[in-house]
Amino acid sequence: MNDADIAAAATFLPIAEVARRSAIPEDALIPYGHHMAKIDPARLPRSPRTPGQVVLVTGISPTPAGEGKSTVTVGLVDGLNELAAQADAPQWWRGRTAMAALREPSLGPVFGMKGGATGGGHAQVVPMEEINLHFTGDFHAITAAHNLLCALIDNHLHQGNALGIDPRTIALKRCLDTNDRALRQTVIGLGGRSQGVPRENGFEITVATETMAVFCLSRDLEDLKSRLSRMIIGRTHDQQPVTVGQLGPNGAQGAMAVLLKDALKPNLVQTLGGSAVLIHGGPFANIAHGANSIIATNTARSLSDLVVTEAGFGADLGGQKFMDITAVAGGFPPAASVVVTTVRALKMNGGLSLGEVNAGAAAEAATPAGTGEAAVQRHLDALEAGVANLERHVQNLSVYGVPVIVAVNRFPQDTDAELSWLTDWCGRAGVRVAVAEVWARGGAGAVELARQVTEAIAEGTASYRSLWTETMDVEERIDAVVQRIYRGSHVEYSAEARRQLAQLTEEGWGHLPVCMAKTQYSFTDDPKVLGAPTGFGITVRELVVRPGAGFIVALTGTMMTMPGLPKAPAADVMDVDADGRISGLF
Repeated sequence: MNDADIAAAATFLPIAEVARRSAIPEDALIPYGHHMAKIDPARLPRSPRTPGQVVLVTGISPTPAGEGKSTVTVGLVDGLNELAAQADAPQWWRGRTAMAALREPSLGPVFGMKGGATGGGHAQVVPMEEINLHFTGDFHAITAAHNLLCALIDNHLHQGNALGIDPRTIALKRCLDTNDRALRQTVIGLGGRSQGVPRENGFEITVATETMAVFCLSRDLEDLKSRLSRMIIGRTHDQQPVTVGQLGPNGAQGAMAVLLKDALKPNLVQTLGGSAVLIHGGPFANIAHGANSIIATNTARSLSDLVVTEAGFGADLGGQKFMDITAVAGGFPPAASVVVTTVRALKMNGGLSLGEVNAGAAAEAATPAGTGEAAVQRHLDALEAGVANLERHVQNLSVYGVPVIVAVNRFPQDTDAELSWLTDWCGRAGVRVAVAEVWARGGAGAVELARQVTEAIAEGTASYRSLWTETMDVEERIDAVVQRIYRGSHVEYSAEARRQLAQLTEEGWGHLPVCMAKTQYSFTDDPKVLGAPTGFGITVRELVVRPGAGFIVALTGTMMTMPGLPKAPAADVMDVDADGRISGLF
């Protein structure tokens, strides 16, 4: 059975029952059909209980072989809830509850390279088709609010430009939640005086916009409006910044918030194992900060004892940004972190091709052209060479003073010898490890991982610290990430980035955190350099001030904020029949 078949064969709990089990009162629940709902945090009872602790799930550098980070995250929350009912669970965890807080899938990857993004096998969040497509409409609301702002800006120019905005300085682009490279650069306002002011513009994917980042980093509606008002829309002819709060008599933030007020409520769904999951917001981790909304995480913390959350891509991207941006803004330093890896991905980092990895050591050894023990040894050698990537990510997370657990997501091609070698390596490195079989077994396949996580938390060794100090400027923060996380030797700035650095410092933005926009496939800014390289340079080509989000975006290498579709998009194999059954989503 594939993922879709497994989900179709499952019996879901009514969403009201999921809410009841999580102590969510009926008047705080806003149902969207039978199996999805929004939660109004303002209607949740104020509890004297201590808010739940956060467990961050991140991973090694992504490869085409796949890591299954979302699948492990979903399996872990089910595994934690199964462990809580067992007599041999760590004492502090008996009778406790866990929830997950995750990002919403973007239609860009769903119809582009990835397909569905709700886990897989018996470790899925459901209803997976609705979640992967329109869900409760949050992304549509964010797209509409952002594009409303863009329309108001161009109307302001057309109606006389009272603020004196230089149209050439308007960096804010329109957005849509689709990969469309043809819209990266556009010219608008053509057709005569009645059609507006002609100027260059373009599109970003919704999940890369500052509006999405603001949505996910806001604590409530008032904070949302305050952050929206601080967004810079352009500059005057004498280079003074113009913000959303200056647009119109009262600013444009109120109108944007009108479109976002319902979307700001987190969405409640469930795993196949019946665990409650809040899915809300979805910034990418390679071009944004890569974590679900602060509102969702803090709502889950008010309802459970552990909240399992996931940061996008590898620990050098979503993991680093969670530690240095999201956890600080949300006030929830992680109690533990999980690094997801696979034997397959490590062998690719060690030099094997995707075809060799897909075949596996046992299959290669059994082929007529295979050489038995020699083929098996070649795979073990690649695993040994590739484990440097895992080691780097584990070391990097340790910088933050949080205990690290390695989750080995088991695939059918993995041999016992490979798994044994990898778990032995973790033992020698002094790192907790568990093999997770969540695709095949769901929560039951993650009980040992859950045990390792709860035991690590019980030791009480977590002492969170950020990579940055408050006195660091932008350049020092970038240096810290490049040298201590990527292990590069230096940072090079384009002439434009140097000019922007001087300008943002002069305007008082030099104290803000930095959100690095970098390829997810490598520690470098070159996606072809795998493994754990050192001594390289990172090129920052552009610095973008995003005061609403509260950070500076540093664009490195060739990173773009509007992805394109691959040669064979996932959309090519999707269809729906006369009965409404969707195929090809997985």
